[in-house]
Amino acid sequence: MSRRVVRQSKFRHVFGQAVKADQMYEDIRVSKVTWDSSFCAVNPKFLAIIVESSGGGAFLVLPLSKTGRVDKNYPLVVGHTGPVLDIDWCPHDDNILASCSEDCTAMVWQIPDHAPVRPLTEPIVTLEGHSKRVGIVSWHPTARNILLTAGSDNLIIIWNVGTGEPLISLDDHPDLIYNISWNRNGSLLCTTCKDKKVRVIDPRKREVIAEKLTPHEGIRPMRAIFTRDGSIFTTGFTRMSQRELGLWDPANFEEPIALQEMDTSNGVLLPFYDADTNIVYLCGKGDSSIRYFEITDEPPYVHYLSTYSSKEPQRGMGFMPKRGLDVSKCEIARLYKLHERKCEPIMMTVPRKSDLFQDDLYPDTAGPEPALEAEEWLEGKDAEPILVSLRDGYVPVKSRELKVVRKNVLESRLPPRRSMSSCDGTFPPQQMMLEKLLEEIQGLKAVVQSQDKRISDLENKLSKFTNGTA
Repeated sequence: MSRRVVRQSKFRHVFGQAVKADQMYEDIRVSKVTWDSSFCAVNPKFLAIIVESSGGGAFLVLPLSKTGRVDKNYPLVVGHTGPVLDIDWCPHDDNILASCSEDCTAMVWQIPDHAPVRPLTEPIVTLEGHSKRVGIVSWHPTARNILLTAGSDNLIIIWNVGTGEPLISLDDHPDLIYNISWNRNGSLLCTTCKDKKVRVIDPRKREVIAEKLTPHEGIRPMRAIFTRDGSIFTTGFTRMSQRELGLWDPANFEEPIALQEMDTSNGVLLPFYDADTNIVYLCGKGDSSIRYFEITDEPPYVHYLSTYSSKEPQRGMGFMPKRGLDVSKCEIARLYKLHERKCEPIMMTVPRKSDLFQDDLYPDTAGPEPALEAEEWLEGKDAEPILVSLRDGYVPVKSRELKVVRKNVLESRLPPRRSMSSCDGTFPPQQMMLEKLLEEIQGLKAVVQSQDKRISDLENKLSKFTNGTA
């Protein structure tokens, strides 16, 4: 009689636990837009949630410490004229957030460390290049100021937000793009599309280097993400509408490394991947559970670990970067579950008796410093993330201002100047008018910038008084 050997793994007993009621964020009107994004983004400083708002799109940004009931008059970020569809924190600056909307634009925001006293209406830069709604926004994992957007015009645009200019435009998709994932060093993209294909794209060469038709045979939306070793993890539906997960080698897309059926449900599974532990957390929209799996080199390659279950369904989910976790409690992940009117943090913990730092649970993780500048990445350089140790915990750095160096848009649109001799020593009337308008615009901009600086200084003084530090 053979005895079954249980697979050894330090993550076999990971368990999820919701925080106490006073540590939740309550009275938040979460967006009801029918779009399969997570509606939530979180980093070691802030929690951002897309909310319902009249007269355009808005999202709420709260310091992590501001738990409890949120004042209904708490200032929102309200620059978009249509519903906000996706938000993403910059991995290299915890105060920079990107958003995209049905108004066909993406915007980049500088969030102040102090609590705002009025709604934020002015982004640092507005990115206009899509002809239809923009549904996906994603920062490059290792290069500074590189941002990707994708819209319902089936177009992917990669921007340098430091100059506000589009760098690369990709039109390889004949239909709606469901999701996009960078690989670990940001050299490749992985996309899923309504045409039932998963594509691996080299954005700088502007070419599709691998693709797979129907990794999942169902017609409902798929998701695909890169794992640490370059494999592709997918979620989708079978022909009989059962939810399914798969693991693929992009160098050999014909046969899956692993393919598992899960359950029958309509909710699209959103995968959140932790590269340090090789664990993927699957959160279905409308589900009341979170399943998690460990990806290894041993068959069946994708190992089911456990399920966190609760009573209420989730509207969206945020995933905390490793830098924001509490290492003293052996916390290896934290998810922020959106309900209809609140946000509930859920801690994933490995049970350990020792209070000492657990080296095996916390290898060095991606830090906030970019490994490349935007120009270096565009020229073809690649670099792995710059790692930091979590041994003494992580302390968020203070806000650094993002400066946008824009080329003068009017300069490129002015008609060419005629020579002095051709117009008898005088400029044409239109040219003179344009020159005057340009001077007046630049003068007004200087006045506005000085007033903005004055307002910012006064807000800082006010926050010091309210915090009792003045």
